Amino acid sequence: MSDEPALNESFVSHLIELRDRLLRAIVVVAVLFLCLMPWSSNIYDFLASPLLATLPPGTHMIATGVVTPFFVPIKVTALVAFVLALPYVLYQAWAFVAPGLYAHERRFALPLLAGSVVLFVAGMAFCYFFVFRLAFRFIASFAPESVQLAPDIEQYLSFVMTMFLAFGVTFEVPIAVILLARAGIVSVTKLREARPYVIVGAFVVAAIVTPPDVVSQIMLAVPICLLYELGLLVARAIAKPDK
Repeated sequence: MSDEPALNESFVSHLIELRDRLLRAIVVVAVLFLCLMPWSSNIYDFLASPLLATLPPGTHMIATGVVTPFFVPIKVTALVAFVLALPYVLYQAWAFVAPGLYAHERRFALPLLAGSVVLFVAGMAFCYFFVFRLAFRFIASFAPESVQLAPDIEQYLSFVMTMFLAFGVTFEVPIAVILLARAGIVSVTKLREARPYVIVGAFVVAAIVTPPDVVSQIMLAVPICLLYELGLLVARAIAKPDK
């Protein structure tokens, strides 16, 4: 019974620390958002540039809602602010959980956390700089001459967010492979034997989450397969020995 007040005090102190770290992360995101607000229209123009490059000269995107031209750039700016603040946000999460980890767990978890951030951002960048430009050009080439392309800015944002999330998550494949092997859940040998299923699964996932065009599907499926191989290479070096 004498330990109960100490446990309650410890629990409350952890809640206070969690609240403080969440507030710090929110403040940083909010400050970045406010700093970027004057350039919200330019940020959206940058996001839309891969699509605009495929439209006929003089063609513009449209906004079908009354407040859409105001809210859509703000949403994009908030997304950019969060991505820029992501290292600090994850640092706050790491600082909260790190004291409860063993030294060897910290040595393993910190590079994995940093790697997951780099891979997620790399997935978004790959999608923006390579997939969008090829996919939009491919899709526009099939548009009949009688059709005037004028995409809605809100629908475009929804499409971009879906694609960024899909590529960001799929670029985490090496992290998933490393975690499975390191935890001993699946041996590296079994992971190597699963290659054919991974290849088929990669194309199935790509067909589901990407637009119905061959270009974007291939450009998602192929990186998944390559990243799986990268994960195997790293897992082979750090995984527990096969039993």
